[in-house]
Amino acid sequence: MAHFACSLGIPTMGLHESTMIRKGTPVTISVTRSAVTEREGWAARGACTDQDPDGFFVQGADQQKVKITCLSCPVRTECLADALDNRVEFGVWGGMTERERRRLLRQHPGIRDWYAVLTRVAQRAAGQ
Repeated sequence: MAHFACSLGIPTMGLHESTMIRKGTPVTISVTRSAVTEREGWAARGACTDQDPDGFFVQGADQQKVKITCLSCPVRTECLADALDNRVEFGVWGGMTERERRRLLRQHPGIRDWYAVLTRVAQRAAGQ
């Protein structure tokens, strides 16, 4: 937990929308990944939740076998976007190996929100 003195009168995350913090009021904020992202909780819905996480940190041909788990995963886009946004160096994430992700990042160095890009691409492919 971190303690901050609020410098602005702003609505707080996790509280009712009408709740305001007054300027200078000390507050305690517990920051978690889910509080920061609108896609909170995606990892708990992954197709891999019942599998050994170490199985996604393999090398060579084993990576191709692991990627099969990702094919029907309901949060594949969120997983891949998270790995790309955070420059995760190891493991299979969202159906891509580290080598595949590095290549994508080199080809598109200016992208900062991979979820938005991946979602747009998926929508175009679906004809939406």
